[in-house]
Amino acid sequence: MKTVQDYIRTIPDFPHKGIMFRDVTTLFGDPRGFRMAVDQMLHPYAGQQIDRVAGLEARGFILGGALAHQLSVGFVPIRKKGKLPGKTIEQSYTLEYGEAVVELHDDALQPGEKVLLVDDLLATGGTMEAGIKLIERLGAEVISCAVVIDLPDLGGRAKLEGMGMDVQALCAYAGD
Repeated sequence: MKTVQDYIRTIPDFPHKGIMFRDVTTLFGDPRGFRMAVDQMLHPYAGQQIDRVAGLEARGFILGGALAHQLSVGFVPIRKKGKLPGKTIEQSYTLEYGEAVVELHDDALQPGEKVLLVDDLLATGGTMEAGIKLIERLGAEVISCAVVIDLPDLGGRAKLEGMGMDVQALCAYAGD
């Protein structure tokens, strides 16, 4: 029987030499694989109150939209700076080669709402941490961070758990 990890393609030396890129487009492109991933991502939250799903640009939109649909809740996009049309709040974060900024509409969430934060991959945790900070600044609560892939050696899970976050991943690639 196939696992979610069986649907993920590895591309060596992308985007730089020495990087093993974990490509989830092959997972998303297979109806069985995509259904399996969505179902498994939902499983830990059965019976929990979730008011919104927030997804990090860009592959977090694909997963977040599917999860929000299955949960019958709204979806909130967290986008790269300059991509949202309304009034926004922003949060910078560190990348391995510099800094980036993500934004959230300032009226996207209400105080007290319970939010599931979603992305495809957790590496250093910088983008996810920025998303958490944006959600919390609007008074909402991140109940969990859900990803398909965890790269535990890069420290993202430890960073988020150190912030008191629950982290759920469908698979992990050690040594990346």
